[in-house]
Amino acid sequence: MPHPLFAKYQATLDAAVKAIEERGYWSPFVEMPSAKAYGATANDDGKAAYEALLQKPFALKEPGDGKTVGNEVSPFGPKLGIRYSHADPDALVAAAETAITSWRHAGPEAWVGVALESLFRINQRSFEMAYAIMHTTGQAFMMAFQAGGPHAQDRGLEAVAYAWQQMRRVPSSAVWEKPQGKNPPLKMEKHFRIVPRGVALVIGCSTFPNWNGYPGLFASLATGNAVIVKPHPAVILPLALTVQTIREVLTEQGFDPNLALLAAHAEGDDIPERLALNPSVKVIDFTGSPANGEWLERNARQALVFTEKAGVNPIVIDSTADFSGLAKNIAFSLALYSGQMCTAPQNIFVPSAGIKTPEGPMSFDAVADGIAQALHKLLSDPARAVEILGAIQSPAILARLEKAAHAGAVLLASETIAHPQFPEARVRTPLLLRAAAKDEASFMHEIFGPVAFVIATASTAESLALAGRGARERGALTFSVYATDPAVLDQARDIAADTGVSLSENLTGGVYVNQSAAYSDFHGTGANPSANASLTDPAFVAGRYRVTQSRAHI
Repeated sequence: MPHPLFAKYQATLDAAVKAIEERGYWSPFVEMPSAKAYGATANDDGKAAYEALLQKPFALKEPGDGKTVGNEVSPFGPKLGIRYSHADPDALVAAAETAITSWRHAGPEAWVGVALESLFRINQRSFEMAYAIMHTTGQAFMMAFQAGGPHAQDRGLEAVAYAWQQMRRVPSSAVWEKPQGKNPPLKMEKHFRIVPRGVALVIGCSTFPNWNGYPGLFASLATGNAVIVKPHPAVILPLALTVQTIREVLTEQGFDPNLALLAAHAEGDDIPERLALNPSVKVIDFTGSPANGEWLERNARQALVFTEKAGVNPIVIDSTADFSGLAKNIAFSLALYSGQMCTAPQNIFVPSAGIKTPEGPMSFDAVADGIAQALHKLLSDPARAVEILGAIQSPAILARLEKAAHAGAVLLASETIAHPQFPEARVRTPLLLRAAAKDEASFMHEIFGPVAFVIATASTAESLALAGRGARERGALTFSVYATDPAVLDQARDIAADTGVSLSENLTGGVYVNQSAAYSDFHGTGANPSANASLTDPAFVAGRYRVTQSRAHI
C-alpha cells in the first residue's frame, strides 16, 4: 500500500511530472493573493499571524546551546525583534543523523508524500509568509507573496517531481534469468533500495530565501535526506516558518521532526563553516556571493555542493520592430525589486552607430535616452514606484550603489523615494550609466543592486562577443537580445549555448528577462561561473541518493 500522503497527492505529482516533461504552463498554486483562492480573510489573518511573531521567541523546539539570536530589521524600517534558538552545529548534525535512521527505511513514497504535504501546508501560510518575506528582504508585497509563496512552492514541487521521476526508474525488485544452453538457466532474484546520502545543508540568501532555497531543500527531503536549513542572519523568518511547517508534518506522520532543522546564527560567526565542513554533511545547496560559493566548492570536499553565485547578465540591442515596447520592458526589468535579482540585467550593449527601427535609424544616444526616459516614466509616481522597487535589502547594497555612481557617465541618477506607508524604508531608483566597450573594468563584474550600463560598442558583433565573454568568464544567468535579423538571432543562440546561459529574444510584452517559470524554464545551466547546477534538472536530484541491491539464487 502506498503511503497515505503519497496517495493523497499522486494526481498532483503525476501532473507535475507531466509538466516538466512537456515544459508547458502548469501550477497547482494560485499566484495572485485573491480572496477567491485563499479565503476572504486570508490577508488579514496572514498579517495578524506575522505580527503575532514579532518581539518574542520563535516557537521551534530543536537542539540548541541555550542561547538565542536574531537581529532582523525590515528594509521598510521596523525591527522584527524575533529571537531564535542559537544553532549548535554539532548538536544539529547529531540530531539529524539520529532522525534519519527510521526515515531511511520509510522509502521514496513516504519521503515524497511528506514533502508534498509540507509544500501545500506552506501554501496555506502564503499571506503570513508574504509579510515575512516583505519585512526581511525588502520585496514589495505582491512580489513577496508571489516569489516567496506560490512561485517558490512551485520550485519546491518541481524538485520533488524530478526526484520522483528519477527514483521511480529503479524497480524495487527484478528477476534476472540468463540462458545456459542445454543446462538450466541461471536465475537470480534482485531487490533494489534507494538510499539517501545523509545530512543535507541548505544555505539561504538574503533576497530570495524561499525561491532559491526550496529546490535544494525539497529535493533533499524527497530523496530521504535530513535537512539543516541555515538562513542568512538578516533574513531568518521565512525559512524558519518553512522549517516549522515541515516539522509539524513530520511529527503528525510519526517521524522524527529533527529531519528538518533550523540553524540560526549571528553575522560573522563560524557556524556556516562548521556545518559545511562537518563530515556527516553530504549535500550542500548554496546561493550567495562568489567568494563564499567558491570556498564551499574548494573546501567542502566531503559533500555534493550545488552553488548559485554572481552573474553579469547582458542585453544586446541590434534592431527592433517595437522600440517603445523594448524600452518599457527593459525599464521594468531594471526596476523590479531594485535590480536585487540574480537574473536582473546589468549590461546593455548597443552599437555606437545606433540601431534599426521601423521608423528608421536610431542613434546610440537616442537608444540610451529612450531607455532612461522609460525608466523615469515608470517610476515617476511614488505610490506606483515603491510597489515595483520594494526596498534595498541591506546597507551594503546602498554603499555599492553610491560607489557605482563614479563608474560611468550618468544617464539617469538614482533617486530616493519616500515610501507613503514606511517613512524609514530604503527606496532607491536604479542608476543608469553610460560606458564604452573599452571600460570593462567598470562593467565586466556584477554590481548587485540597482545599477545598469548602456555600453557603446563598435558593432553588434562586438556586443555579442562581449556578452558571451562576460558569461563565460564572469557568469550569467540571463541573456536578452533584440534583433529583427534572423542571422543575428542565430548568432545569439549559438553564443548562449556555447556559454551556458538562457536566452530571451525580443521581449516587449508582459514577460521579462528576469522572470523564470517553474516546470518550464531551467534556472541556470551549470555551464558558466554563475552556477554549477540548474534549477531544476535530473542532475540536480539524482546525486542526492544512492541505489543499493541484494540478490540471491532462485
